[in-house]
Amino acid sequence: MNDFLPIILSILAALVVVGGLVPVLLKARKSGPKYPGTRDANDPVQSSAAGGGTLVEDRPDGAKAPAPTFDGTVDGAAVPDDAAGLETIAIDTPAPVEGRLTRLRARLVKSNNILGKGLLALLSGDKIDENVWDEVEETLLLADLGTEPTMQLVDALRERVKVLGTRSPEDVKTMLREELIKLVDPGMDRSLNVERKGDRPAVVLVVGVNGVGKTTTVGKLARVLVAEDKDVLLGAADTFRAAAAEQLATWGQRVGVPTVKSDIDGADPASVAYEAVKAGIDQEVDVVMVDTAGRLQNKTGLMDELGKVKRVIEKLAEVDEVLLVLDATTGQNGLNQARVFAEVVNISGIVLTKLDGTAKGGIVVAIQKSLGVPVKLIGLGEGPDDLAPFEAEGFVDALLN
Repeated sequence: MNDFLPIILSILAALVVVGGLVPVLLKARKSGPKYPGTRDANDPVQSSAAGGGTLVEDRPDGAKAPAPTFDGTVDGAAVPDDAAGLETIAIDTPAPVEGRLTRLRARLVKSNNILGKGLLALLSGDKIDENVWDEVEETLLLADLGTEPTMQLVDALRERVKVLGTRSPEDVKTMLREELIKLVDPGMDRSLNVERKGDRPAVVLVVGVNGVGKTTTVGKLARVLVAEDKDVLLGAADTFRAAAAEQLATWGQRVGVPTVKSDIDGADPASVAYEAVKAGIDQEVDVVMVDTAGRLQNKTGLMDELGKVKRVIEKLAEVDEVLLVLDATTGQNGLNQARVFAEVVNISGIVLTKLDGTAKGGIVVAIQKSLGVPVKLIGLGEGPDDLAPFEAEGFVDALLN
């Protein structure tokens, strides 16, 4: 028995050593390789993971340009359909800006808006008395223009009609167009802050309540940025809605960009956002876009959590753009949402969605007047091309036609 004791002890010692090495090896494998230096354009994006189940997906092939179509052959020889590693990836690209704007205007013209059409009908009548002006005021309030902008517009129109003494439909339309454009304010800076700064990517945080289309907006905007030759990374910090991370990752696959997400239900969204920005810095991308969970503006705990997401990101990089996504059909309730979100995360721009339905266009004016924050993007449907830069003159023209 004594002869076997040293052998048994040696085996036990070896098992202890191996048992200690296994977690280290697994952690090293999970962490993945890091870039040794500056990433060149042709370097692949490595897959990595952070603690807590946060995963960085591999960048889909063809991120900077559409992938070539695979015709089923290699060097002229046919390849079986199940050949490994030859999956075709088609990168989705948006229509040109002008094309998207034209399409959005056409859809807005057909939408159920009461602002321009109602005003033109009232102001083109044979007689414009106090009753007509009362109806004009009521129409503007019903269109969610807000009390102060309504009085401003009515006073301006009253004065111009009185001075010019004209009631022809064309003259009235011209006056109304000019005054509405003043209210929408074409002088506001509606550009997106998506330019890389030194060794840091631009960081865009997208916020809003449930159901307004945040994740879809992130995907559509990523699509536009990729088409502008920007290197983009997505962060799925909506960790509470079922399949939200997968929805965002699907958009990433479509446009050829990687997504940072968690494989743990209910993970800390601030942690995911932090890892997304960290991965963006390591991989030298141009823009990191972080999707957040929908939250009601009257839920203090959730709003505090949103503030935490922004603060945690700022430990690594400045948040260059905070976009609040609003459903245009919610009217004045959307304005209340905007006020609360602005207090928590300092909104820099509004994305107004669903203007193609029963939306009342005056909400654009009300939000900008109340917050001093410009509407930067406008959406009129669920299609991938139904998102475009907001243009004051084009918006007013669509309302009046």
